[in-house]
Amino acid sequence: MTANPIAETVASLMPRAQVELSELVAFRSVADTAQFPKSECEAAAAWVADALRTEGFTDVAVLDTPDGTQSVYGLLPGPEGAPTVLLYAHYDVQPPLDEDAWLSPPFELTERDGRWYGRGAADCKGGLIMHLLALRALKANGGVPVTVKVIAEGSEEQGTGGLERYAEAHPELLTADTIVIGDAGNFRVGVPTVTATLRGMALLRVRIDTLEGNLHSGQFGGAAPDALAALIRVLDSLHAEDGSTTVDGLAADARWDGLAYPEADFRTDARVLDGVALTGGGGVADRLWARPSVTVLGIDAPPVVGATPSVQASAGALVSLRVPPGQDSSEAAALLTAHINKHTPWGARVSVEQTGQGEAFLADTSSPAYASMAEAMSVAYPGETMQIAGEGGSIPLCNTLAVLYPEAEILLIGLSEPEARIHAVNESVSPEELERLSVAEAHFLVNYARSKAV
Repeated sequence: MTANPIAETVASLMPRAQVELSELVAFRSVADTAQFPKSECEAAAAWVADALRTEGFTDVAVLDTPDGTQSVYGLLPGPEGAPTVLLYAHYDVQPPLDEDAWLSPPFELTERDGRWYGRGAADCKGGLIMHLLALRALKANGGVPVTVKVIAEGSEEQGTGGLERYAEAHPELLTADTIVIGDAGNFRVGVPTVTATLRGMALLRVRIDTLEGNLHSGQFGGAAPDALAALIRVLDSLHAEDGSTTVDGLAADARWDGLAYPEADFRTDARVLDGVALTGGGGVADRLWARPSVTVLGIDAPPVVGATPSVQASAGALVSLRVPPGQDSSEAAALLTAHINKHTPWGARVSVEQTGQGEAFLADTSSPAYASMAEAMSVAYPGETMQIAGEGGSIPLCNTLAVLYPEAEILLIGLSEPEARIHAVNESVSPEELERLSVAEAHFLVNYARSKAV
C-alpha cells in the first residue's frame, strides 16, 4: 500500500487532539444563561481564539453577535490566487440533561470502549478539532494550498440566530468559494457521508388558559374546563393514528430519492424498545429527510411529585416543527399556529408565540467541490464510496450562507454518526472517525485547490 503522509501525520497528532478535546469539553459552554454562567461560553471562545492564533491565523476576533453570544473568526492566508474555503463548527453545546444518567461526567472527556465520551465531543467541539487536525497535517506536508477562514459559533444549539444576523450585517466577512460545515455526520461509522439536505425548523410556545385560578377537582371537576386537558387534545391533533404529522394544510407525503435507511437499522440507532412501532408511513428516509415532523419538547404542567387534586387553570408547551426543503418555515409556522388555534377546544384562550426559526437547506451535489470531497473520502476510507444523505435536524446558518453567497459551494460533514448519541446522555465521538474525517478534509483542500487551478 502506498504511504499517505497526510494520514500518517494525522495519526501522530491524535494524542494531542485528545488532550485538546478534553480541554474544550471541560467548558460547560451551554448558551443558556438561565442554566449556566456566560463565563463558560466566553472561556470556550477564548480557547478557540488562542488555538487559531497558535496555528498562524491572522485577524482573529471574538465577535459579539446580536443574541448576546460570541463567535470566533480567523483568517489563514493561502497562496496568491488560491480559492478561499470557510470552515465552520460551533463550540456551544446542549445541556447535559440528567447528569446522574451519564456513565462518566458529561464535561470530562472519558475514553471507554474505543470511544471518547463527553458533552460536545461529537456535536460540535470535535468538529473544531477536525478542522485543526486537517490544517496541521497540511502544514506538515507542504503547506495549506487555499486561503482558510474559520468561524466557530457560540449559539447554534439555542437557535437564536446570532451569527446569522451578524453575517447579514457584515457580508464580506465570511465570503468564500466553498464552505465546509463540520456539524453533520456519517450515515454510520465507517461510511463516508456528505449531508445534502437539512430540514428547517420553527419553535412555538403555546399557552392555554381556561380559569382565573386552579380549582378543587372534586368540587369542580367534570364541568370546569381543564387547561391541561385542552392542551393535551391540541397536541394530540398534531399526529394521526399511526403517528404521522398532521398539521392542517401542510403537505406530508414527499419521498426521499437517495440513500435508503433500513427500518431495522433505524430501530437499532434510535434504540426503539421491542414491540414498539415506528411512527408514520413510507420509508424511514422519507419520514426523516423529506417530510415535516412535530415534536413536543416540553410541557408546563404540575409534576407528579407534589401534584394536588386540582383542575388546571393554565398549561403550556414548547412545540418544534421541522420542515423539509421546498417548504418555507414561515409559512409552515403560520399553518401550525392556525392549526393550534382551530383545534383548541371549549373556547379556551390560546396564545402562540414563535421563539425560533430556520430555513431548510438543499445543496448542489453536482458541484466541483463534491467531486473533490468524493475523491478525498475514497482516500480516507479505502474501498468506500462517498454517500449522500439527508439530515432531519437544522443548521440555520447554512441557508443564510447560501443566500449571502449564492455562488459558494456548501458541504456538510462531521462526527455526529448514530452511535454518537448527540443531544442525549452519554454523547461520544469515535476517534477513528475523527482521524479519518480529518484526513478527508485535508485531502479535500488539496483536491479543491487543484480543481480551481485547472
